[in-house]
Amino acid sequence: MNSPMEHRYLSIQSRGTIALPADIRRRLHLDQPGAQLEMTARSDGVIELRAALPVPAEQRWFWTEQWQEREREVDDHVTAGRVTVHESTEDFLGHLDNLDAE
Repeated sequence: MNSPMEHRYLSIQSRGTIALPADIRRRLHLDQPGAQLEMTARSDGVIELRAALPVPAEQRWFWTEQWQEREREVDDHVTAGRVTVHESTEDFLGHLDNLDAE
């Protein structure tokens, strides 16, 4: 369910900085270390801000384009039913051994 839209005015400081209200920062987890905002300036004059929480360094590999492409390939295989489910680790390893023998 969508929450109601919230409308507020924010002051722009002399160096171009703005301060987001504390309740908004908390609700969107922008009070977390390293939190960022994604900004899009549209041609119709609208400026959109979206919460962009950083990816922890130890998980950054997962979000590379190459890894995400592989994830999409796996999703396609699962959707098409091109998967094999094994009852045990031994069954799985035996299946791999059989693939090597082919």
